[in-house]
Formats: sequence, structure tokens, C-alpha cells
Amino acid sequence: MTQVPQGPVIVATGPLTSDALSAGIAQYFGQQEYLHFFDAAAPLVTFGSIDMEKAWFASRYDRGSADYINCALDQEQYDQFWKALTEAQEAEVHGFEDRNVFEGCMPVEVMARRGYDTLRYGPLKPVGLKDPKTGREPYAVVQLRRDNAAGTVYNLVGCQTHLRFPEQKRVFSMIPALANGEFVRYGVMHRNTFLDSPRLLDRFYADRRDPLVAFAGQMTGVEGYVESTASGCLAAIAMAARLQGKQPPEFPRETAIGALALYVSDESVSDFQPMNVNFGIISPLDRRVKGKAQKNLAIAQRALEVLDHMVQNGI
Repeated sequence: MTQVPQGPVIVATGPLTSDALSAGIAQYFGQQEYLHFFDAAAPLVTFGSIDMEKAWFASRYDRGSADYINCALDQEQYDQFWKALTEAQEAEVHGFEDRNVFEGCMPVEVMARRGYDTLRYGPLKPVGLKDPKTGREPYAVVQLRRDNAAGTVYNLVGCQTHLRFPEQKRVFSMIPALANGEFVRYGVMHRNTFLDSPRLLDRFYADRRDPLVAFAGQMTGVEGYVESTASGCLAAIAMAARLQGKQPPEFPRETAIGALALYVSDESVSDFQPMNVNFGIISPLDRRVKGKAQKNLAIAQRALEVLDHMVQNGI
């Protein structure tokens, strides 16, 4: 198969889709930019785990809306962070042998090794960002950008990386505001064919232009075996409903299957990268629960209750 067939169809050809079919999918959507061939993702952290006593909302020079969370580092903190970055262990990377591809996805640790001030004049530049506690520009600033419409997850801007996961946790936790950061996705760099789904797919993994053409699996930007299976399940349930002239059941953000589908189809996600299911994209509880384990258990119990209600009402 080298072209997207007419519907009804669910395309689920995986992260290593053939070059011929990849070209056919790009042609189907009309623009090559809608199909990506490499992950180059920065870590994601939950909003609730950011220490806002050591960070603040602001845009550079206070222009426009204050969309970024700014995490300041003084010179001593930057020294330690920079040194840790340059010495941290990297994971093996495949598919970035093309230097042009690598330069366009420059890992933050590689930038750090190019010189002490490279990050301070690059993604960590403090220019135009005054710390409200001091009234001065910090020595360096790590900016966090909201990664979903709900504002529950934030992206470390310019910090795409291929450090080993434990090293990412250790190094990025050296940022004062992220000392207790809950990282729901670590940075990755590898070959992976996936769609720019927020621009292309609805919450049922179907083409926004033609609901009888759907996609599933890793090519939609979900990451992992269980997540891929969940996307295929939801795409199939929705397709079956549409073929019967019915409205597909809407799995809400309180459920993992619904939260993942809503993230993948969230048009406010500007720099889309593949995502595992995690508690950060699920709707938070409307009550306070002490302890991370108990809170996650309560979220899971709520999801089961929601699903049970859906089943009792015929989905």
C-alpha cells in the first residue's frame, strides 16, 4: 500500500512506515510538514510540581500575554547546572547521522559543551525577563511553556535532549523551581514517523476533513504499546458508530484513553511530540488528596467510575 485508501479505513502502519506510504500520507494531507520523521523532544513537567516561589509568569519584555513560566538561576546555580549537563551520560541515538537533521534538533547538552555561555545566549538567555523578587535580570532563565490547553503540563523550552532518563531527572532537578519536578515525559531523539495530529485529527483519531478516514497507533503521536492499542480501540469504536450513523462516544479527560486522545487532537499544542499516557494530562481531582500514590489511586478510581457510567448508558 502506497496511498491512503478511501474510507472507511483506519491506517495503523506504525513508526517505521515505508517511505512510499509516508509520501502517500503526506500527499493525502497536502503538505509534507504535517508528517514528521524524527522525535526531538524536551522533557515535560507537571504544573503542580513547579515551585512557583522560585518562578514567575511573564513574557520577554512583558510583551503580550504572560504565557511562560520563568525559572531563574544565579551564577552559582548556572555553573553547577552547566557542568552537570556537560558531564551527564547520553543515550545512544540512531537516525541522526545526517548532520543537517542533528543541527536542527541540537540537544541542550551538546550546546552546553560548545561553550560556557552558549546556553545563556541561547535558550536560557535572561534578556527581557526581570525577576519580580529582585527587579533584575537573572544570570540565566529556563523557560517553561504550557504544553496543553488545560495547563497541567509544561515543556522545558529549548531543552531537547538525549541524556539517559535518570540523568535528565538529576540534571533538570538542579533548576531551583524544578527541585521537586514531576517529569511526565523525558526528552528523546530517535527516528519515528508520526503525524502533526493536533492539526489533522479529531478526538477520535479521524481526519478532521473526512471522519471515515482514521489513523491509529504510534503514527498518531501516541507513545507505547498500550497507548497504541488504546488509540486503535477508540478509533475502531468511533468508526463503528459513524458507520451506523451514530455519534461516537466521547471518552472524557478523566479517563486515560480520553485524555490521550484529547492531547493528541489539542490544537493549542504548537510543537507536537509523541506522548505516553500519564497523570499530567488527565483532569486533576476536584478535592485534595495527600500523598502522590493515594492521589493517583483516586484518579484511577474516578476513571473506572466514569467508564462504568458510560457502559451502563450504552457508551
